[in-house]
Amino acid sequence: MSKTPWLILMAALAASPAAAHVYLEGKQATVGASYKAVFAVPHGCSGSPTVKIRVQIPEGVIAVKPMPKAGWNVDVVEGQYASAYDYHGNKLTSGVKEVVWSGGKLPDHNYDEFVVSSFLTDSLKPDTTLYFPVVQECEKGVSRWIEIPAEGAAHSHEDKSPAPGVKLLPKP
Repeated sequence: MSKTPWLILMAALAASPAAAHVYLEGKQATVGASYKAVFAVPHGCSGSPTVKIRVQIPEGVIAVKPMPKAGWNVDVVEGQYASAYDYHGNKLTSGVKEVVWSGGKLPDHNYDEFVVSSFLTDSLKPDTTLYFPVVQECEKGVSRWIEIPAEGAAHSHEDKSPAPGVKLLPKP
């Protein structure tokens, strides 16, 4: 095999989600609709097993319900929203701001998913990316996937700890 195809293959693998750290399985979501966020955790921290995942819920994401996971505890941190949101005829002024899965053990050589059901409010801007900062705690070490690019910019290959993001689509 010549070096050129090998380099192309390596570049493609490096850009794929499997080579990323914690990422969102779905790449797009619609504003003003339900959204199932599936956070994929493809490895631990430098070989150490993952024992806790903390997901920060961005403003404008409401009615958050984490999916229970066998062998893991799931907790939520609630707080006030920046503004009130209409949701099925009710005004919501507070809700889940962070979801925490803990007490389990995901070996570095295994892959798993952590799931949250939610609603993306009309206050979110279509044709932008919505980021969910994630902290991955391991038996030895912590990985903080919290870097959010400046407004209008995209993650670059130089980002060391990119936050998982989903592209927002307008209502149909």
